[in-house]
Amino acid sequence: MQEKYRLPSGDQNQRLALPLLPSVGKLAAMLSTVLLIACGSGGSSANATANTPTPNSAVTTPTPNPNLTPNEPVSMLHTEGTYWVRANNRPIQLKGVNLGNWLIQEFWMMGQGSAGIDDQCKLEAKLDQRFGYAERDRLYRLYRDNWMKTRDWDMIAKFGLNAVRLPFIWSVIEDEKNPGNLRSDAWLYLDQAIAEAEKRGIFVILDLHGAVGSQGWEHHSGCAGKNLYWSTPEYQQRTVWLWQQVAARYKDRAAVAGYSLLNEPWGTSETEMARVVKGLYDAVRAVDTNHVIILPGHAAGINAYGNPAQAGMKNVAFEMHFYPGFFGWSQPGLAVHKDWLYCGSSGNGGVCEWNARLKSLNTAFLVGEFQPWAAMGADAGGQVTRTTFDVYASYGWASTAWSYKLLTNNGGQGNGTWGLVTNAPDSKIPALDFNTASLAEIEVLFKQFGSVNYEPQQAVMNWMTSTTAPNPFNR
Repeated sequence: MQEKYRLPSGDQNQRLALPLLPSVGKLAAMLSTVLLIACGSGGSSANATANTPTPNSAVTTPTPNPNLTPNEPVSMLHTEGTYWVRANNRPIQLKGVNLGNWLIQEFWMMGQGSAGIDDQCKLEAKLDQRFGYAERDRLYRLYRDNWMKTRDWDMIAKFGLNAVRLPFIWSVIEDEKNPGNLRSDAWLYLDQAIAEAEKRGIFVILDLHGAVGSQGWEHHSGCAGKNLYWSTPEYQQRTVWLWQQVAARYKDRAAVAGYSLLNEPWGTSETEMARVVKGLYDAVRAVDTNHVIILPGHAAGINAYGNPAQAGMKNVAFEMHFYPGFFGWSQPGLAVHKDWLYCGSSGNGGVCEWNARLKSLNTAFLVGEFQPWAAMGADAGGQVTRTTFDVYASYGWASTAWSYKLLTNNGGQGNGTWGLVTNAPDSKIPALDFNTASLAEIEVLFKQFGSVNYEPQQAVMNWMTSTTAPNPFNR
């Protein structure tokens, strides 16, 4: 499931990915249903069969490689049947992480959200009111310059990862004061990310996490409670324009693995979602014939698309977000992950059900978000993380965990921490009230994001780079 459905564990883990309009009770029930339907529960399906992944005729069988080589030069990727492959048709195992909270804010990921200012739209409005647009724009540059620095790219490579999913909000590119025109610095951060990744042999998936008007009710689309994208033709057309600008900029850039057109577009029916996404696909293809275009799943799954090839869509992948143990999908622990990864008691549920579905459509896959290490203890979390990546790779799936970095008020890793890195206990993060905090206090906070001492999930790093295969389920 997508959005960042993170259940809170202490003050650190409030990844609220649920619609914000219904009551808490309704949300719990809604998510439970969605997770079971869209993501699978490890149970059986009437139409599913157990399948051992087999290669497509044009590619060789991927071999799990515990020692990824992030320094291998990047090359233009495409999909071949159910596999992601290089230009030479050699399969690639894309194992990566999301760069959450950098180019679109989620306040739980940086220890903020007090006094009702808990999404990006609210903070922008408050800074505009208090300091003016020019100062707000300067503060956001300061924030973004500090959230991701050289040390962060080096850290991602240390985890043995070769892909990042880069969530961004529309206003990083489009001038909000002059719609239909680029910001003067429109490409600053995307160019920076692609360049830093490329130097380390890391691929970048560009993810429009927040479309203009917001494509859902959730805070992670930028504006909680809006969901105006689907009812506003202007917003949809501006999104077409935006993606064509992105495609024109990066159509020849090999380090870009693909374009994820809309994050968790759940603010409408699955049929309407598929229709709009097909329009976005056509718009991108008119500009860029090279890159993989990633078709987002709905809360109800991917069925509304039908077979992409039969709809004239080529070089595509589907995307879903799976969170075993969270958001109504059982409880965190070994049992739920084992059930999911090894197909349940029937042997044809969980990932086997999805493998069967994707093989029938002959289409590649991106697990764009998942959380395999939280709430299980360090070593078990590390082993499950590596095992999850390896199982997904064995089917040819690309996968990017949520998330790279999470900063908390008290710092320190714990069982429920959702970041591959967090701030150390000696680098606490203050919670500001942006209604009253001075300009200087806000500047200090944003600079602190780039200078805090880090505490990585060391067990995850050790297992991700180990030559020893993990065995968390004693199989």
